[in-house]
Amino acid sequence: MPHIGPDVTLNDPAFIHDTALLYGKVTLETGVSIWPYVVTRAEMHEIHIGARTNVQDHVMIHVGYDLPTIVGQDCSITHRAVLHGCEIGDRVLIGIGATVMDGARIGDNSIVAGHAIVTEGSDFPENSIIAGSPARLVKTRDNSAANLMNARFYHLNAQNYAQGIERFTPENFATLRALP
Repeated sequence: MPHIGPDVTLNDPAFIHDTALLYGKVTLETGVSIWPYVVTRAEMHEIHIGARTNVQDHVMIHVGYDLPTIVGQDCSITHRAVLHGCEIGDRVLIGIGATVMDGARIGDNSIVAGHAIVTEGSDFPENSIIAGSPARLVKTRDNSAANLMNARFYHLNAQNYAQGIERFTPENFATLRALP
């Protein structure tokens, strides 16, 4: 059974894995999925995770000293990422092992490459591809379709897991391909 603290608000998430630890003022919107070993801690400010966003295995989300952590809708926060007092727009993919620090802002439809370190106060516009340590803008491109498809895949996967189905079926793939 996941640990869900008394100040956590669940607005019909799709799936929360039994190993998740959600502490403090955390809000999960409709269709959010929280995968194995995710930890959220919001002692002083809030964490808000938008609709249909997936927070994958071993992600840590924490608030900054004087900042909340806000994640938009239809985002993918991939394995072992760290979000700390930052703001993530809609349809953003945060790559495996990436870190986004206090006061950083990632615009809609962006990709933060795996293992990137987005330093404090960085501000990237929408449609950015961000990579490196420290992270920098390497390209501008509308990534909304690819990022949305990834989020939709995880949303369907979460709905399956909530029903005890841990493998995709041909019907699942047909549903995914039929999405606009």
